Amino acid sequence: MPVSTISAQETTRFINIAAYKFSPLKDLGNLRTELLSLSHRLDLKGTILLSSEGINLFLAGTRESVDSFLKILHSKTEFADLEVKESVSDHQPFNRMLVRMKKEIIAMGVPEIRPVVKTSPKISAHQLKQWLDEGKELTLLDVRNDYEVQVGTFENAVPIGLDHFRDYPEAIQKLPTEFKEKPVVMFCTGGIRCEKAGPITEQAGFKEVYQLDGGILKYFEECGGAHYKGDCFVFDKRVALDPQLNETNLALCYHCQAILTVENQQSSFYFPPQFCPHCHPDALPLNERLARRATRLREATTPLPGSTPYLNSRPMSVRGDFDRKTLLEFLISVHPQLDQDYWSRACAEGRVVYKGQPLDTNAVVRAGWRLYHLVPNTVEPDVSNEIEFLYEDHGLIAIRKPGPLPMHPCGRFNKNSLQNFLRLAYPQETIRILHRLDAETTGVLLLGRDRTTSVRLQQQFSQGKVLKTYLARVHGHPVDDIFECDAVIGDRPAGPGGIREVIEKSELESNSSNRSSKGLGSSANKKEKGASLTRFEVVKRLDDNTTLLRCFPITGRTNQIRVHLSYLGFPIVGDLGYGAEKESVERGVLRLHAWTIEFEYPKGSMMRLEAREPDWAVV
Repeated sequence: MPVSTISAQETTRFINIAAYKFSPLKDLGNLRTELLSLSHRLDLKGTILLSSEGINLFLAGTRESVDSFLKILHSKTEFADLEVKESVSDHQPFNRMLVRMKKEIIAMGVPEIRPVVKTSPKISAHQLKQWLDEGKELTLLDVRNDYEVQVGTFENAVPIGLDHFRDYPEAIQKLPTEFKEKPVVMFCTGGIRCEKAGPITEQAGFKEVYQLDGGILKYFEECGGAHYKGDCFVFDKRVALDPQLNETNLALCYHCQAILTVENQQSSFYFPPQFCPHCHPDALPLNERLARRATRLREATTPLPGSTPYLNSRPMSVRGDFDRKTLLEFLISVHPQLDQDYWSRACAEGRVVYKGQPLDTNAVVRAGWRLYHLVPNTVEPDVSNEIEFLYEDHGLIAIRKPGPLPMHPCGRFNKNSLQNFLRLAYPQETIRILHRLDAETTGVLLLGRDRTTSVRLQQQFSQGKVLKTYLARVHGHPVDDIFECDAVIGDRPAGPGGIREVIEKSELESNSSNRSSKGLGSSANKKEKGASLTRFEVVKRLDDNTTLLRCFPITGRTNQIRVHLSYLGFPIVGDLGYGAEKESVERGVLRLHAWTIEFEYPKGSMMRLEAREPDWAVV
């Protein structure tokens, strides 16, 4: 391939190149050494990913350096036909030069997808433009991450809805069934993600799948901005390119990953790379910032995401103990609440699939398989989205969780879960739930906004350094004003809904004796494993034969307060799981509230947060 002539103008600019090729590569160590040495010698910066499946590179340097690098790379047989996309910038968009060896040059985690062997047919930029000009009926599928889509995408394109490309196999299962009957043209930045997304989409039952050759950047190069709105996000300092492949005036906050407009960058709270107006702790008065966040979350979850009928694709992983069992044996064991007739009908209707293909009840499953149970027209039970924000800064968020609201997708809940609500409220961030409250339990809950804060706080939870106070209204009147319970709680659920049980002392001693005789450990270790302790303090004994208590969990076992109070004979009002009898209490009014929490934050100082008491606790 000829080397381009260098002009005086080009020597003052940086040439940016992007290229990938799926091709079996060997001797990666020597290749890495050679390319790293070559890049340093030519003063190139960027990233080269090498894998047994191929190469993926993003580099920038002078015209002369780039051409010299490509001449040597193209001289190698495996890279002779490597296609390269170019753009120009007036500065070096990369900080350093990296050559890395990876398992995959684009991570998806599905090893059986091998683009070098099989990928979807490609459609050229001009052909796609012609189809769009003609109004051809098709689905434009944007397979990029959500924050990329916000910068720009094709008109009427359907975003797949991703935080990370590894989630694509699950996301494609959730698209409406009618999409499978018409042509799908998928696109990404430069085309590489479509190389793997295409076969996955075909396996999911889509009948006519194409990938845009060269991605958005190739389309810009050949067709400009026709049928496209906005710019294209790129993974370097330029942040985004316009349809003329020029750098835009957008910026990226390296702290919270927010895309910043010119107005954002002119803000007095813009301090790159530490803070931007989206994450600076003093950008708004705390009360106003919290109120805005609560309003934004409520708008994003009204109507409730799970209240509109949708095709629910529920994943099921085959454990090792079900290897070579029949599908029906696996399904009945994993979901005993659904009988054999249900699963026989589901399989007959093609609603249990593996890699997009329906399975028969007699199919033999293998350990590690990820199956999907398709439930059409799913409507989830209502939950509360009345979330209050108690605190927020660059690393920590504290909320008052309402009830009922499950923390994570589980059981009958998927979209109507706190985890999904947070994804909608913080679309450009990964919010980490740092501890657990039951679906019906209300009160203060801590969320991590960055990895460092999350790790530090989770360590405090695991070490028992976080002080928590709950309020509970229980049946009966305890005799003592201050009392405690140290009954050992079982490690595993003992009933439907994850119900836990107390392990009596005699059973513990028997189990410990058996384990010791088999050389499996001492009774002390066994007891320590299930140890739990809660202290209680009477606030007021009420005339309706209930008592308001303050509860101090010293350890953090699942359902600990509920289990201990039930064991002592004072079940929590509204607790249908651990109550002494079934009550006619509406769902979501369990009288248990996480009232206060105290922990070290920031490092070296203590923070105390309080969630206002519910009406039932004001006596």
